[in-house]
Amino acid sequence: MEDFYLSSLFLFVSFVSLFSLFFFLFYKHRSPFTAPNLPPGNIGYPMIGETLEFLSAGWKGHPEKFIFDRMNKYSSNIFKTSLLMEPTIVFCGASCNKFLFSNESKLVTSWWPDTVYKIFPSAPHKDSKEESKKVRNLVPMFLKPEALQRYVGVMDSIAQRHFASFWEDKTEVTVFPLTKRYTFLLACRLFMSVEDENHVAKIEGPFNRLASGILSLPINLPGTPFNKAIKASKFIRKELLVIINKRKEDLAEGKASPTQDILTHMLLTCDENGQYMTEIDIADKILGLLIGGHDTASTACTFIVKYLAELPRIYNGVYQEQMEIAESKPLGELLTWNDINKMKYSWNVACEVMRLTPPVQGAYREANNDFIFNGFSIPKGWKLYWNVNSTHKSPEYFPEPDKFDPIRFEGNGPAPYTFVPFGGGPRLCPGKEYARLEILVFIHNLVKRFKWKKVIPNEKVVFNPSPMPRNDLPIHLYPHKA
Repeated sequence: MEDFYLSSLFLFVSFVSLFSLFFFLFYKHRSPFTAPNLPPGNIGYPMIGETLEFLSAGWKGHPEKFIFDRMNKYSSNIFKTSLLMEPTIVFCGASCNKFLFSNESKLVTSWWPDTVYKIFPSAPHKDSKEESKKVRNLVPMFLKPEALQRYVGVMDSIAQRHFASFWEDKTEVTVFPLTKRYTFLLACRLFMSVEDENHVAKIEGPFNRLASGILSLPINLPGTPFNKAIKASKFIRKELLVIINKRKEDLAEGKASPTQDILTHMLLTCDENGQYMTEIDIADKILGLLIGGHDTASTACTFIVKYLAELPRIYNGVYQEQMEIAESKPLGELLTWNDINKMKYSWNVACEVMRLTPPVQGAYREANNDFIFNGFSIPKGWKLYWNVNSTHKSPEYFPEPDKFDPIRFEGNGPAPYTFVPFGGGPRLCPGKEYARLEILVFIHNLVKRFKWKKVIPNEKVVFNPSPMPRNDLPIHLYPHKA
C-alpha cells in the first residue's frame, strides 16, 4: 500500500508539473505572487510551490529545517513561499507570533485548506470567523478549569481500566496505538457519554484513518490517506448521527441530563436568532472536537514515554513526584484536582516534550486586508503560516535548544509568545486545560506501574504533519515490585 501511495504521489506531482508547464507556456498569466514590496523568498515550482520541500523536511524528521534554512538565506523573520497551492508568507519568531495572535479577526483570520472541507462538508468555507466563534462559545463551560475538576476522577478511572486491559501483564507493548486508544476513550466518554468499549472500538479504526489523512496530500485515489479519510469521515458521521438521535430521544423522555456533556449542550443551545444546529452540523462539530481532544494529546503522551525511556534522571524525578501523590492517598481513592495541581515537575517535563516535539507544527491564517508588517507588504487574501519551531528550536529563546531541560518552565517560564504548542491570543486552544489533565493522568498511571526500555534504541521520528515514531514506539515493560 505504501508503494501504491508513493506511485500515486509521483503521478500527481507529474500531472501538476506538466499542467503547470502547459499553463505557463500557452497562457499569459498575472501571478498572484506579483505585488510590490513583498517579503523575500522563492515561490518554487508552478502551482505546487515549495510544498514538497516543506513536507519532505518533516518526512526526514527535521521539519524546522525548512523554516531555519530560509530564515538564514533571506536574513528575515518573514519570507514568501507557496504551500498547498496558495501564496504564503511564513511568520517566524516571538514578535511574529504576537502580531498574528493579537490581530486575530482584525487583520487576519483562521484558514484551512479546501481538502479539510471535503472531510467536513457541513463546515462553511467563507465564514470561518463566525463558525469558530460559535464553537468556542459552546465548549468553555465544559473545558475551563472549574468544569474540569469534576472530570479528574472519571479520567483516572478510565486510565486505570485502560492500563489494566492493555499494559499490565505484558512484557512488551507498542505505545502510539495505545495512547491513541486512551485519549479516544476519554473523548468519547466526556464529550458524548459513550462508555461501551465495543462501541468506541467500532469507530476507533476509522477515526485514526481520518486523523491520519486530514492534512495529507489531496490525492483522492483508492488507497491514499486522503481517500481513506473521506471514507472514514462518512462512516463516523453515520455512527455519530445514531448517537445524536438517541440522545434527542433520551432528552425528550427525561433519561438524559441537560448538562450531561458537550453533545447535549449542542442539542439544547440555539443561536441569537433562535436557530438550533442541525444533526449533521453537530456531528461535524463533535468530530472536530474528538480530533482536537485526541490527536495532540496522544502524540504528547507517546513522546513523554520516549523521552522518559531515554532520560533516567528525568524519569526518576517524575516517578518520585507521582509516588508521593499515590502514597499520600487512601487505597483505591481516585485522583483529585488537588493531586493534579501537585504535579508541577511532571507538567514541566510534558511541556519540555512538547517544546522539542510539538504535536502541532503550526497553523494558517489569511490576510483580511492589505497591511504592512516589518516594512513588507502583506496582500489581502494571502495565506500566513506560523510555525512553532521558529521559537521552540531557536537559541534566541531557548538556550541549548536541543537539550532536554524541564527547568525552563519553572517560575514564570519562557518569555511570552515563545512556547506556543497550543497557539495563542483569541485562538488559544480551548482544550489546553483538558489536554493538561489527560496527559498528567496518563503520566501518573504509567510511572507508578512501570519502568520501560525502548525496543528500537534509535527509532526514527517522522512528521506527517504531526510527529510519530516510525515503528509506533515499541517498549519493554518492567513492572515495579509491589
